[in-house]
Amino acid sequence: MTRTYPPGSTIGVMGGGQLGRMFAIAARRMGYRVQIFTPEEESPAGQFADLTRIADYNNEAAVRRFARDVDVITFEFENIPAQTVAWCTEDCEVRPAGSILHIAQNRLREKNFLAGADIPVAPFRAVRNARELASAIDQIGRPAILKTAAFGYDGKGQQTITARDDFDEIWSASSADELILEGAIDFDKEVSVIVARTADGTMATFPLCENIHRNHILDITVVPARVADGVEHEAAQLARAIAEKVGLVGLLAVEMFLKRDGQLIVNELAPRPHNSGHWTIEACVTSQFEQQVRAVCGLPLGATDILRPAAMANLLGDVWQRGVPDWARALAGEGVHLHLYGKSEPRPRRKMGHLTAFGANPDEAIARVTHARSALTPSH
Repeated sequence: MTRTYPPGSTIGVMGGGQLGRMFAIAARRMGYRVQIFTPEEESPAGQFADLTRIADYNNEAAVRRFARDVDVITFEFENIPAQTVAWCTEDCEVRPAGSILHIAQNRLREKNFLAGADIPVAPFRAVRNARELASAIDQIGRPAILKTAAFGYDGKGQQTITARDDFDEIWSASSADELILEGAIDFDKEVSVIVARTADGTMATFPLCENIHRNHILDITVVPARVADGVEHEAAQLARAIAEKVGLVGLLAVEMFLKRDGQLIVNELAPRPHNSGHWTIEACVTSQFEQQVRAVCGLPLGATDILRPAAMANLLGDVWQRGVPDWARALAGEGVHLHLYGKSEPRPRRKMGHLTAFGANPDEAIARVTHARSALTPSH
């Protein structure tokens, strides 16, 4: 029988970032207690948790105390050491399972898993030295993207290869022992699907998100996605197939490229709430964070219908470079909502918050959220 964790139970969250923060808000609203485990002294999630345990992820004694003190454990980011997850699993139920994190932590493992499951991915090759890089380029062609196999996000650890580059020089400049070369995809749009799955196999997918990136970081997400008929259904089927294959219990975000010919190519997996799902807080029947609570705790999944067209715009630390943002000007716009993550130091490229705006259609929602964000920064 599948175990459930009713309101009043204590949920442990590995990680103290903004995803954990918004998860804690949703969980506490539903009557759960939340404990956070993080190495950070001042964490965004800790500001809303019942208790924060501050320790390194490699501190076995601290990890085991945390696991014994909560009823179920989940994650707000996937780069938790495998040994840490193993310690947790010995003393507490972990959802999603550590095996899913193991896949998502490494681009090469992720691509091999997807290809083995007959999920469409870009051509790829493992690269461990300059000779293998040259061979991979010959097989895949140019342009191609060289990525670190581990710990890459928001464009970090990536290099585009377009010309007859010096492979020895490229390899020498890399600090990673293992890389992956992927063929560049000539895509029309970047999209994502967030799927939730409970321990009994029940699934629900959120509407397809259309994502616009700037400098490799998500800039704007809009729903409904402006795609041809049939694309959303196909994307949802791919996400469900992956969730079923990994035995997901929790949330899984599946990032995809939509090629100009209409084909979908899966790019990355994230077994947690996702930046492209923040719009669900205001514009969906059930937010992605409440859905994570429901899935992890064995409650019925919530409806995922869009309430109205919406667009989300990230607020990076760059917004603060010319002084304190003018929040009143941004919020003067119709249907604009502000979320700040409680981070004390705004730095360039650091995600500090986001804005969500509604519209009569996706284009109007984008226009409103873009206008609201531009109003934050003085023009002089």
